Amino acid sequence: MVLRSFAHCMRSKHGLVNSSRKHNQPQVFCRRLFSKSSAKLGLKVLGIETSCDDTGVAIVSCDRNILADALHNQAQIHLANGGILPPVAGYHHRANMEKVANEALSAAKLSMTDIDAVAATVKPGLSLSLEVGTKYGVFLSKRYQKPFIPIHHMEAHALTARLIDERVKFPFLVLLISGGHCLLALVQGVDSFLLLGKGLDNSPGEVLDKVHRRLKLRNIPELQNFSGGHAIEVMAEKATDRFEFPLQIRANSMVSCDFSFSGLLTNCFNIIATEEQKYGTSADGVIPSAPNLCAALQYAMTSHLCRRVEKAMIFVKGKQMIPSNNPSLVVSGGVAANKFIAKALNAVCDAHDYHLSVPPPHLCNDNGVMIAWNGVERLRENLGVLHWNNLDSVTISTKCPLGKDIRKDVANAGISGLKYVKLTGLI
Repeated sequence: MVLRSFAHCMRSKHGLVNSSRKHNQPQVFCRRLFSKSSAKLGLKVLGIETSCDDTGVAIVSCDRNILADALHNQAQIHLANGGILPPVAGYHHRANMEKVANEALSAAKLSMTDIDAVAATVKPGLSLSLEVGTKYGVFLSKRYQKPFIPIHHMEAHALTARLIDERVKFPFLVLLISGGHCLLALVQGVDSFLLLGKGLDNSPGEVLDKVHRRLKLRNIPELQNFSGGHAIEVMAEKATDRFEFPLQIRANSMVSCDFSFSGLLTNCFNIIATEEQKYGTSADGVIPSAPNLCAALQYAMTSHLCRRVEKAMIFVKGKQMIPSNNPSLVVSGGVAANKFIAKALNAVCDAHDYHLSVPPPHLCNDNGVMIAWNGVERLRENLGVLHWNNLDSVTISTKCPLGKDIRKDVANAGISGLKYVKLTGLI
């Protein structure tokens, strides 16, 4: 019955929240929902994530308990296709949405009547993917008369660390590095972000994936089922000469905190072509120098990230925008799982008396937990929580900036780059 109703919802053009509309009714509703005894009640939020190729549903309580975390991963499907195809991703979301939600409820031993609110990613992401999770979230909200909370995917990534690390207090710095994004921001509150730097071209995860494909690392049996980033990291550990290819990022000299990896990608492609000719590599073969190139790529990328993070630390300190007593840097997104990058960023944090917080890999990648937790944080503050009877104009957005852009202020500050931390000691 529920599955049939949701299938009808997916065929309908209706059921998707217009952020420009003002909603007075939800605020009254949520104040009543969050009384003084709310924490004791253990309010529970069901979170839905379908922004790209992972179908995630999780249930998180307001006392930081992850009650369920269900996920359907499409990685192997897209790996075989050589990349994510939006229609394919959307198809698999539709095929698995109801199943994953039922898995989460079953794991938590709960029914929808036990859930206090529904949260779903509505921006940014792939339209065919976002549509599935958003429509399903709206469907559940209306059917069971629960408040609905639209979630910004990158904001959710930024706040995930607060679920598992109570030392992360507002304000804090966050570096979001993934296959689709590279963002550096100051997080002032649940819905208050100042953008310090962003990727101007290729994201770090995109570069790793493209070099992985160009190197044909998937043809190495033990790496066959690895993601691009993981395969690059494993190969880098096998390097015999980490400085054989002295890759440089010209953007390191930029006065801003923006990131640029396109030149790094081009250099890697040129080196691979030269090395293939040098060794007479077959069409499906891997160049012998692949480990050294992977190490050089990883080092250059890490150096660029660290320079930008340190510049941001100096900027917010000079502007007194962050506490001087053990502030935090949160690093999240799929690329945050790279151990070398995490180790280097930890060295930067040590030099500036920062606390580094990196969620475990399964929470760095896309997941329902981060959406549910963002829902909890918003429910606590009554921010963007919508009444179940006021959802007819819910919309999705494939692109959406993160917070207020103050990148020009950072550039105008004229801060030099990596002053104190030398990464050569980490190799």
